[in-house]
Formats: sequence, structure tokens, C-alpha cells
Amino acid sequence: MPAATSIVIPWHRRFAARAPRWLRGLLLRFEARIDREIGAFARSLAPRARVLDAGAGEGRHRTRFAHCRYAGVDLAVGDSDWDYSRLHARADLAALPFADGAFDATLNVVVLEHVPDPEAVLGEIARTLAPGGRLLLIVPQEWGMHQMPRDYFRYTRYGLEALLQRAGFQSVQIAPAGGFFTLLGRRLLDSALFFNHGPRWLVFPFWSLVVGPTGVLLPFLDFLDRDKLTTLGWICTATR
Repeated sequence: MPAATSIVIPWHRRFAARAPRWLRGLLLRFEARIDREIGAFARSLAPRARVLDAGAGEGRHRTRFAHCRYAGVDLAVGDSDWDYSRLHARADLAALPFADGAFDATLNVVVLEHVPDPEAVLGEIARTLAPGGRLLLIVPQEWGMHQMPRDYFRYTRYGLEALLQRAGFQSVQIAPAGGFFTLLGRRLLDSALFFNHGPRWLVFPFWSLVVGPTGVLLPFLDFLDRDKLTTLGWICTATR
């Protein structure tokens, strides 16, 4: 199954790698939220905790868990230009090569949309978590297709809750990664990518000047969206 390290297209990756953190936070809000959630999850774990990165990709989250016993697993079929050499195991997440209760915590970050049987994957994650073990799960709801053709699902709050409960998870908490205006702002920013090649480059500077400031400012109106059911994605935590 594809890697969990990014759901963005190459232009976004290059930008995220070079831009200052504050600017990434303004333009790539979902990715910035993911980084914060992973950081908080890592800091909450005790030293020497056994951690599974289920869908680790290149393992870029490894350094966050330097105080833990970290294991990264991935099927290594996501991005052809990624380096999967540091994985601890190459395996299907629906058939993890680990014993029951082998881990104290698991993260599964923007991966579940890429697996053909998400219920089986969550069941395997639950099986390999020790009783009381914790899961950090992050998935998209409103997002463009990526890593084709292995892009199968998008998730609602209620679909996630049902999947997690069927897998045996408890204390399920699900929070939106922004609301309608964050989603609208991101769509406007992404629209500039339609003009980034060929003769359309002539339109790119003008279009960016028009939509750029609007895309950055719109998320500040999210306070108007109280329900936040229209969101880029969901941040989920649960216990085994």
C-alpha cells in the first residue's frame, strides 16, 4: 500500500521542503496540522514505547519517535521515486508480520484511502496493538486523487467511527482538519496549478495574485462554520 508521508502533489512537496514553517502553515494547512498532531502524539509516548508506523513510506516521521522503539512498514508501491530502504518490513497492512499485541502505539497517516480493504487494515492494526494501545489515524475527506491508481476511498466522520468500532477500538475521538473556508481556500490555492505548464504559464502570475491572498485569508473565517462537516480531512485518536 502506498506511503503515508504525504498526500500532496510534487509542486507542494518542493514548496513544503523549502518554505519557512510559518508560510507552510498558511498555505498547506492540512499538512501543517498533520505535522503538529504527529509531534504531539510522539511527545505523549513514554521512552522505549513500541511504535508502528503503518504505511511509513520513506520513514520521514522516524525522527519524531527517536525516544521510542520505532518500526516502519509499507508495501513500497506508492511513489516510485521514494527510498524505501529504511523500512523495517515490506508488507501489506492487511496482513502485518507482527505478533498480537506487539506495539504500544500505531500511526496511520493519510494511508487508509489507499488500501482496498480498510476494515481489514484497521483490524490488523488493532490485533498488533497491546491492550490500551493508542492509534493516531489521519484521513482525507475532501481531496483530489493522488498516487493513482491506488486511491480508493474518502471518509466521513461517521464512516470512520463505524470502521474503528468494528475493529474493536474504544475512546474514539474524531476532529476536523479545518472547516468549509479552509477547504475553499485550499481549492483556490490549488487552482493556480492549472496554469503551471505550457502556454498557460502566461496566466499563472495574474491568477496567483488574484487567488493567493484570498486562499490564505479564507481559513480565518472558519469560525463561521460551527459544524465543520465539510473538511479537508479528519484527525482521529482511539485506544485498543
